[in-house]
Amino acid sequence: MITEPAAPGRLFDALQSSAVREVSELREVYEQPGDHARRKQVDRIHDVARQLIGCSSLVMVASADGEGRCDVSPRGGPAGFVAVLDDRTLAIPDATGNKRLDSLQNVVTTGRVGLLFVVPGRDTTLRVNGRACVTTDERLLAQLTAVGKPPRSAIVVEVEEVYGHCPKAFLRGSAWKPEQWLGKDAQPTSAQVTLSHLRDPELTLHQIEQAERESLRYRYE
Repeated sequence: MITEPAAPGRLFDALQSSAVREVSELREVYEQPGDHARRKQVDRIHDVARQLIGCSSLVMVASADGEGRCDVSPRGGPAGFVAVLDDRTLAIPDATGNKRLDSLQNVVTTGRVGLLFVVPGRDTTLRVNGRACVTTDERLLAQLTAVGKPPRSAIVVEVEEVYGHCPKAFLRGSAWKPEQWLGKDAQPTSAQVTLSHLRDPELTLHQIEQAERESLRYRYE
């Protein structure tokens, strides 16, 4: 436990002295993975993985820029909106967002991506890692209409690793148990978060809420 407060913004630096430096140090703390954990990774989208992707309406897209700064962005659509092109290739259609293009720029820069497919109400998830690129190929985009119309671009993933993820996180977090969810008034709304980050005294919460409603109304444009 830290007994003396570090200077503002310096807590991370203060903890560096006790940071793990080598993988071998981690193995002194954790046991070796079991045989099943080691063997569950495959290098292609087999039939069961294809079925799960077809049930998923939400995928988390993890990427990093050229300097290693990481980002995770959720992508959603009707179940199966991510297209399985063959047993080693996926296509994730882009949908209208804030146009920062964080994930797309990262993929263009590094050519790598990590995915976590989620099925709402279920604790089964699928992790996929591999090479990636951003495409504007009109022939492919014309096939990716699950989000309403052909997207402006898509992330194409060449699969290298596929494996199911342990359901414990969803169970521990009570992700699908509404009776254990916080009430709406127990957390800041997305509009409140946005307003606090913009720090513009001329903006009001009502204006941000109205902008969010309009953005959701025209989310496919």
